[in-house]
Amino acid sequence: MTATASVSGAAASFGTHPWVRFAARRLGRLVGSVLVLVSAAFLMIHLIPGDPVRGALGPAAAQSVVDAQRESLGLNDPLWVQYLHFLQHLFTGNLGTSITTGLPVSDVIRDRLPATLQLAVAAFVVAVLIALPLGLAMGVLTRAGRRPRTELSFTSTTVVLAAIPEFLLAVGLVYVFAVKLHWFPVAGRGNVSSYVLPVLALAIGPAAVLARICRVELLAVLQTDYLRTARAKRLPAVAVYLRHALPNAVTATITLGGLLLGAMVAGTVLVENVFSWPGLGSTIVSSILAKDYPLVQGVVLVYGAGVLLVNLAVDVILALLDPRSTIRES
Repeated sequence: MTATASVSGAAASFGTHPWVRFAARRLGRLVGSVLVLVSAAFLMIHLIPGDPVRGALGPAAAQSVVDAQRESLGLNDPLWVQYLHFLQHLFTGNLGTSITTGLPVSDVIRDRLPATLQLAVAAFVVAVLIALPLGLAMGVLTRAGRRPRTELSFTSTTVVLAAIPEFLLAVGLVYVFAVKLHWFPVAGRGNVSSYVLPVLALAIGPAAVLARICRVELLAVLQTDYLRTARAKRLPAVAVYLRHALPNAVTATITLGGLLLGAMVAGTVLVENVFSWPGLGSTIVSSILAKDYPLVQGVVLVYGAGVLLVNLAVDVILALLDPRSTIRES
């Protein structure tokens, strides 16, 4: 009986552990979000006016061909039957068949996804490498109201850069550095130089936002009692800023950075079309124009799942950096 009670107590203790509750909450949110995403992607093809098969095949296609395509896609079944089939296919990795090309949607996504991931991840890394040193340096330089002109110039510049849409920034970069100066290719995905302009188009705005957040967080940390104590102990400046200030200042920056990574993935849609980048962004635009809704569904699911996974990763990283956050939410 003692052993049984011990096992029961251990199980109860495990079930009430902050990390277990944290994981259960995040998993529940993820499952709920995935269900909403899948349902929205499924209903999209049914809420759009008109016949998607006719729209994809064109007005010149024979009605018999349209009817056969609708039957092969299961669009003549009741809505709830189609939804169940849609879920069943998702669990087996079957995202359907492209109406215009006849290729499996999963094959198209598998071919195009690496280009989009490379672009988004490269832009995120560049944004962080620019934002963190710049934000920390500006925080140190402008602490306690010092150098007001430098602070004004930094704030004004970052506000302007953050407000420029990626599409407009991409067009400007192409005009200046590709058309006028001929420093980089106008479009396409080839060697390293072809990455420079699209990566900058995606990274400049988020880098400006992250730099401002990082500076504000550092200024707030520098006003805390433990930082004053560290300076009063005459610790080296490098130890004060890197060992004590930096870990506490980057928490909010990591949170926003994760959210911006999801935004960067979505921003690739417009940037890829400016640079003729062979990724999912250009694929979804061409499939919308062709009314190839199964392909649109598949790409939307991939983009949505990517954003959800990024948000989950940010939550986990923040919990590891600050375990008290898991307890505060309990």
